Amino acid sequence: MGMNKMFLPTPLLLCAFFIFILQVVAEKPISEAKGESVILRESIIKEVNENGKAGWKAAFNPRFSNFTVSQFKRLLGVKPPREGDLKSIPILTHPKLKNLPKEFDARTAWSECSTIGRILGQFLHLIGHCGSCWAFGAVESLSDRFCIHYGLNISLSVNDVIACCGFHCGNGCDGGSPIAAWHYFIRKGVVSEKCDPYFDNIGCSHPGCEPTYPTPQCNRKCVNENLLWSKSKHFGVNAYMISSNPYSIMTEVYKNGPVEVALNVYEDFAHYKSGVYKHVTGEYIGGHAVKLIGWGTSEEGEDYWLLVNSWNKGWGNDGYFKIRRGTNECDIESNVVAGLPSARNLNVELDDDFLDTSM
Repeated sequence: MGMNKMFLPTPLLLCAFFIFILQVVAEKPISEAKGESVILRESIIKEVNENGKAGWKAAFNPRFSNFTVSQFKRLLGVKPPREGDLKSIPILTHPKLKNLPKEFDARTAWSECSTIGRILGQFLHLIGHCGSCWAFGAVESLSDRFCIHYGLNISLSVNDVIACCGFHCGNGCDGGSPIAAWHYFIRKGVVSEKCDPYFDNIGCSHPGCEPTYPTPQCNRKCVNENLLWSKSKHFGVNAYMISSNPYSIMTEVYKNGPVEVALNVYEDFAHYKSGVYKHVTGEYIGGHAVKLIGWGTSEEGEDYWLLVNSWNKGWGNDGYFKIRRGTNECDIESNVVAGLPSARNLNVELDDDFLDTSM
């Protein structure tokens, strides 16, 4: 279960890498007129579907049937890193494994882990009123890794991270930093979803719903009176970036489980229905974080990444999507973060190899 040694790039390469990340997630304002226009447009669907080289199909996703561009932008919660956020963050480079499969799906590789393929479809009418993708991608990946490494099938709380991480992570429902969420797991841990669920059952009265988008309050108390906040915490051992080499990313997923990735989102992405996505048309809207669970090659011979989105089953291919692999499409290979789960608070024993991964 131990990890490979860290490869630290030269200062010049490291500087270039960080500048690139800043460019990737830099926020760009949209005009008022643009913001009030609808995100789904027949012209975009037509341009994509009539492009023989697009490699994917566009449609009117019911997930965004009534969304304006501004409302859609609120879902894209990856914020630019602040000065100092990226200092001392290790970049992990894996050597290419000889036995890497041509196709890989974490859902089948670890079929006992139900969280890997979980799509939040039951909350179709609720999810999406909060720019919490940065927390979803991190929490869902860590949940998967607890199952993979410890056999613990548990869903962790996105609400805990959004409400309680504070300025360290960003601005809650107004966006945050993926790598900061992984650092939160080390510092404070994250409770189970049973302790602190993201939604209640009474509709859109929960913080984060229309017409306002406030961040939920951090109560540090389980809704289930039989659970204790401190005892419900699950921790991370470390937090790191994975180098942008596709084989390094593949090896990380193959060995340790799903990872969190950030990508640049353009207008056409809202229309994705099936196939291997690549940007065809439309303006840049913002940065979005998702969970990467595998890879493969399409029947047309195009390499792709397989990902789980937090926009539920009303979007894309039943909540999943594929994006072109190996070309850094939408900068998706430049922004890969992860960490390993800790045995702290668990009824298991730490082994020396696992402790060696702590940074």
